[in-house]
Amino acid sequence: MSPARTGLRRPLGTATAAALATVLATGLAACGSSSSTASPSPAAASGGSTQVVVAQNTGAPFAETSIAVARQDAIRAKLPKTLLDGGELRIGVGALPSGFPPLAFVGTDQKTLTGAEPDLGRLVAAVLGLKPVLSNSTWENLFVGFDSGRTDVGFSNITDTEKRKEKYDFASYRQDNLGFEVNAASTWNFDGKYENLAGQKVSVSRGTNQEKILLEWKAKLEAAGKTLTILYYPDNNGVHLALTSGKIDTYFGPNPGIAYHVAQVKGTPSATRSAGTWSGAGATLQGLIAATTKKGGGLVQPVADALNYLIANGQYAQWLKAYNLENEAVKTSEVNPPGLPLTNA
Repeated sequence: MSPARTGLRRPLGTATAAALATVLATGLAACGSSSSTASPSPAAASGGSTQVVVAQNTGAPFAETSIAVARQDAIRAKLPKTLLDGGELRIGVGALPSGFPPLAFVGTDQKTLTGAEPDLGRLVAAVLGLKPVLSNSTWENLFVGFDSGRTDVGFSNITDTEKRKEKYDFASYRQDNLGFEVNAASTWNFDGKYENLAGQKVSVSRGTNQEKILLEWKAKLEAAGKTLTILYYPDNNGVHLALTSGKIDTYFGPNPGIAYHVAQVKGTPSATRSAGTWSGAGATLQGLIAATTKKGGGLVQPVADALNYLIANGQYAQWLKAYNLENEAVKTSEVNPPGLPLTNA
C-alpha cells in the first residue's frame, strides 16, 4: 500500500508534551527532500532491556505507551557485520510532505516523527540491540534510499507485491486492509460479503484501489438487479459530515485512517465504528504490509525474527492497541510471502 494507491488522507494530529527519543524531521515543505537524525538511545534497564515509548507527541486520540523490549542476542548474531559494527538501524519512512496519521507523521511539536510505522521500527531496533536512526522522505525517495544503501529497512506502509520483490525483500507485519466506517448507531456490517452493499449509499475516494474494488462490486450487484450508490466528496471532512447527516450509509477507505477517525470521535455525538474490513489485494489474497530491505542484503531474516519475537512476547499486541489497529494483526511475520500479483501491482 502506498498513500497514493489507497487515497489515505493525511490530517495532522495534536501534540502532547514531553517525548522520549525524538527524531528531527526537517524539510517538510520540500517534497522530495529527506531528513535523517539518530534518535537518542532510549533508557535501558539492566539485562539489555529497553523502554520504547510509542505514540509520542501524537496527542488525542492516542496516549503514550511505554513498552519494554529485551535485546535478543541470538537474533542479533544473524545481522550483517556492517550493522553490528555500526550499531545503528537506519529506518526509512516515506511521510513527506504532510504525513498520514496514524501511520507516520510529524507531531505538532514539529520535530518528533511519530506514528505506528516508525514506532514499530524502533521496537525492532530494540530487539536487535541497535540504535534507531529514522529518515523521513517522500514516497519516491524512500525507495531511492534502499537502492543507494542509505537506508537499511523501511517501515512505511509498504505493500508486499511481486513486482517489488524483483528488487526488495519483505518481512510482513500487518494486514493490508480496507475498511468500512458507519455511524456508531448503525446496525449494518459488511461481513465479508459484497452482497450486503445492496441498497447502500457508499462514499469512496476517486482514483484509489478501493474505488476500483467498489465499482466491480457495483457492476455485480447491478447484474443481479440490485443497486449500489457511490458518492464522492472532496475531502475527509465532507465524508464525515455526510456520514453524520445520513447522506451516506458507509465510507469505504484505508482501514488505518478509519481506525484513526473512529478513535478521534469516540464518545462524541458524531461517533462512528468499523463495520468490517476487506483485503486490499482482493478476494483471493490477503494483502500484507511489510518491512522492506534491499534484496539479498542479509537483513530481512533478522527483521522477521525480531518481529516474531515481538509477536510471541506481547509487545506487538501492545503496539497495535496503542494505535487502534488490532484488526490488522498477523499471526507471524513471513519472509517474502505471496504478494500482490503482477497483474494487479
